[in-house]
This record gives sequence, structure tokens and C-alpha cells, in this order.
Amino acid sequence: MKVEILQLLEGAEKAEGMTVIIDVFRAFTLEAYLFSKGAARIFPVGDLQTARRLKKENPDWLLFGERHGRICDGFDFGNSPSAVRDLDFTGKTIVHTTSAGTQGIAGASRADRILTGSLVNAAGTAEYIRRCRPEKVSLVCMGWEGKRETEEDTLCAEYIRSLLEGQRMEDIGQRAYELRFAEGKKFFDPAQQDVFPEDDFHMCVLHDLFDFAVVTETENGMAVNRRYDNA
Repeated sequence: MKVEILQLLEGAEKAEGMTVIIDVFRAFTLEAYLFSKGAARIFPVGDLQTARRLKKENPDWLLFGERHGRICDGFDFGNSPSAVRDLDFTGKTIVHTTSAGTQGIAGASRADRILTGSLVNAAGTAEYIRRCRPEKVSLVCMGWEGKRETEEDTLCAEYIRSLLEGQRMEDIGQRAYELRFAEGKKFFDPAQQDVFPEDDFHMCVLHDLFDFAVVTETENGMAVNRRYDNA
């Protein structure tokens, strides 16, 4: 198994083989929490127009999304894991659009299969990949809006690679916590709590909280994310 780490939108466009699109802060961490709370499926879309059209055609679907971190006008939710912590999404269909993660899914046209990646289900993602036994794995770090590399996504990619190569990163917990002094510092800025609440940071840096993978499939010509349990 050949494992390659790629960066940003350019990396998504180059990705081949089994591809993991990684967005720790916060898109695919949020999706993992939503699936843990019973969500049935999530449509990751790249543009706001498509997201709003799907909501208009399906009023009972929930609309999640952000641009520059802020909730989009008229959406049900933004991109915050802490906003859904105490809610039940059993059986719900969700439309999700973000500045980075969902853009990576839209751009990964050369991938054989796409998974989403975050620290909270990194081990579950690695286990799914091992079971599939692909020849090539591309780990794509989406960074800030797909344009600037960030420490949390690269750390997640390195951690998943270590699991795939049988050399588990033993200090993952400490390294994840130290993200608060790097890209995660915005979550501790009092002036940004309405956009980046501190609780989001703590929920995003937990590792291996969920033992499932999130796999992107196609439904009626559209990408759709679903939960796959490894048990």
C-alpha cells in the first residue's frame, strides 16, 4: 500500500486511489458527530446555489454550511460541532457546504473512492482502508479554505498514515492538544467566540472517539456521505 499526503485543493485534484479528504477544523469532525447522533446521510456540496436548491426542493432536509467560518444566511446550522452536541438527528438528511472540506470532495475527480477524515474517527477510517486493501491511498489536507496549509489537517494525515503503516503515533493526544497554540488559537480568541467557540476546539481534537468511517458514494448523480461501521 502506497500512502501519499497531499495538500489543499490542488492536492484534491491530484488525488488517486482511495482518497481521504481531511478537514479537522471543522467540516468532517462535524459530520462524524452528526452520524454519531443518527444522521442518515449527508450531501456534501461545493456551492451555495446547489445547497439552497436542495433545501428548497426538500424542506425537511437540514442545511448546514459556512463561508469564512460564519453560518451562511438562511441556513439551519453553521459548521460548529458544539452547536449539535445536545441534539438528535436520527433519520435526518443533511446538506453540507463549507469553504474547504466539501470543496475537496467536489474536486477529487480522479479518486477511486472518497472518504472524509478527521481526528475523531481517524482509527475507524484507517481500519476501513485496511479492509479494502487498496494499492494507493491519498490523504488530502484541505487546510484553510483549501488555500493555506494548516497544522491540524496535516497532523490528522500523518496520524492516519502511521496507523496504516502499523507505526501508531504515540503522542497524538499531546500533539492534538498543542494545536491550540497554532491554527486552533482562534477558538480561544474572545472576539471570535460567535464564529469559533472554544468548545469546538475541544470536540475537534479528540482522537478515535468513533470507530466508523464516512464514505462518499453517488446517489442520483450527487455525492452523498454515509456512515460505515467497522464492527
